Amino acid sequence: MQSIDFEAGAVANLRRRVAEVEEINEDLVAFARGHAGAVTSIHNAVLAAIAAADHDDLLAVITLEWPTLLKVDQVALVWSCDGSAFRTDLIGTTPVEARLVGRMVETLPSVTIRPVEQGHPLFGALGGEVRSEALIRLGGERGCGLLALGQLAGASAEGRHGTRLLRFLGQAISHMLERCPPL
Repeated sequence: MQSIDFEAGAVANLRRRVAEVEEINEDLVAFARGHAGAVTSIHNAVLAAIAAADHDDLLAVITLEWPTLLKVDQVALVWSCDGSAFRTDLIGTTPVEARLVGRMVETLPSVTIRPVEQGHPLFGALGGEVRSEALIRLGGERGCGLLALGQLAGASAEGRHGTRLLRFLGQAISHMLERCPPL
């Protein structure tokens, strides 16, 4: 009479499945930590913008503080409201044609996250080094614009949660830009 040893096979199968579950758990924990970090960064960026005293202070927060807060290398913004428009980045703020801003944003979805060979023209002279960008369409009752976040290296963080967070950032800054027009 011959006996079949099911126990050894079952134990090996169970060990393999436990290892798979542990790997999945590690991936989920890493995702949760990254998502929590992104939420914190976006909230801190919005809070810094809310604390801005006026239009110039708001633009300084966006171009000077946001790169550190959002862990990106470049931030550029173009905004058109009530017939006037401007573009701003780390180098400074310049007036632009309001119709150009409207054409720039009319075909874009609310958030675009993508790897690139060269950054969006909104980055200006600094765009040649950008390899990953997030373009966030801005809009309100009176104005429209575009916020560009660029990274010099590394892949862009994609996913529905990241898109929602960036959409929130765009909506928040749109409201602030309408309330703090240039003098």
